[in-house]
Amino acid sequence: MPEKFPAIPKKILIALASAAATAVVQAQTLGVAPVHLNNVAQLSADGSVEVVQDMLRITLSTTKQGNNAQDVQGQLKQAVDSALKVAKAEARSGLLDVHTGQFSLYPNHANNSNRIAGWQGTAQVVLTGRDVARISAVAGKISTLTVSDMSFDISPELRQKTEAEAQAKAIAAFRQKAAEITKLFGFNTYALREVSVQAEGGGGFAPRMAMAKAYGADAAPVPVEPGKTTVRVVVNGSVQMQ
Repeated sequence: MPEKFPAIPKKILIALASAAATAVVQAQTLGVAPVHLNNVAQLSADGSVEVVQDMLRITLSTTKQGNNAQDVQGQLKQAVDSALKVAKAEARSGLLDVHTGQFSLYPNHANNSNRIAGWQGTAQVVLTGRDVARISAVAGKISTLTVSDMSFDISPELRQKTEAEAQAKAIAAFRQKAAEITKLFGFNTYALREVSVQAEGGGGFAPRMAMAKAYGADAAPVPVEPGKTTVRVVVNGSVQMQ
């Protein structure tokens, strides 16, 4: 025989019904509209701003070889110390910042054997900042290292400003699209359900031709030319058409 469950007392049923009715009245009083899972539109819009890259990064490096590890390490240290002396004299916070990069020393093996035939090492000094002219001039003055990499980017201050502009454009485009779609579907208005905002772009750019000219530069500034980049903000979300 099927199992019988005890009957719910009448007083409890009345209390539950009263609570449900009270919740409906409170929702109507507060102006809370009932949530529907239909009539929902998924939207995507973006805004973009193009800016000139204002931050330069130049990596200077040297490679030394020899039979003795200490000798090779000493040559690398001497080259880096000389470069740092020149660069630090012109350093300005945010405009030209100087720091060391890779410093490695490893053995060379003879004829794919375990016998060490010599040592080879690499050392780097990195120049970064917003003063492109100062950085390129300092890079040209350093004689113990040569340019191994160069790239442009946008500074944190410019990125923040540009992202704010792109974000305003993206949100305005999202609202306009939501209003148009709502009207086309025959509804009067819409309510925002969920939204996500994501910034894209503004990455580094390596000026290959300028870097090639930089090799062998004596006291002349390293030739550089900043490019442009586009910062893009994408808004994805959904709206409830009403």
